[in-house]
Amino acid sequence: MKDIWHSSPVISPSLISLCDLCSIERSVKELEAGGAKMLHIDMLDGYFSPSMPLGLDTVRRLRQLTELPFDVHLMVREPDFFIGELLDIGVQQLTFHAETESHIDNRLNQIHRFGVRSGVALKPSTPLCVLDYVLEKCDNVLLLINPGYASFPGEKQVCYGRRKVEELSGVIRSRGLDTTITLDGRVSRENIRELSEYADIFVAGSTCADRSRPKESISEL
Repeated sequence: MKDIWHSSPVISPSLISLCDLCSIERSVKELEAGGAKMLHIDMLDGYFSPSMPLGLDTVRRLRQLTELPFDVHLMVREPDFFIGELLDIGVQQLTFHAETESHIDNRLNQIHRFGVRSGVALKPSTPLCVLDYVLEKCDNVLLLINPGYASFPGEKQVCYGRRKVEELSGVIRSRGLDTTITLDGRVSRENIRELSEYADIFVAGSTCADRSRPKESISEL
């Protein structure tokens, strides 16, 4: 499994962006045929972010239909219930938001006890210093635009995004860690080329792939 997460750059197709939610199994099979090595699953509660496109039962059923590793980005106000359910479903990487978790260190420990890669996601304006004492325990750090707003007209990567990615990469390297960096939201072919020196996993959504042709889009990426 380590080879998958560290074979940078890794393309992690977004389930809610690239799959027909009325024909998820077919869409996922097309992504697999296109060469996808994992599947990015956004879990939202409608409060932390304004949308709620997927339910846990859908993810549980999907787990039975594909062997692709599940790369989960949890965007909820109350993570306890969701994390318990996702660990029971059987995900391979679970990244939660620092802004909603009062005990980050303990949460990382909980997820690791299940043999699952664990990481922390940061909103654009959340400083990297919140990771200072837990970075060694993070298998992954996810940086993004404002969570849940990727489909809003005119929404773009934040102007300081590149600086934040470069700074985090520098800290990881200076400490000799193998923590991966995931970029999520408005990922384009251009910033995959530009930032693959610093980031490891790129979440492929509507900016760099076409929902109407998921197989071809992922193959091209």
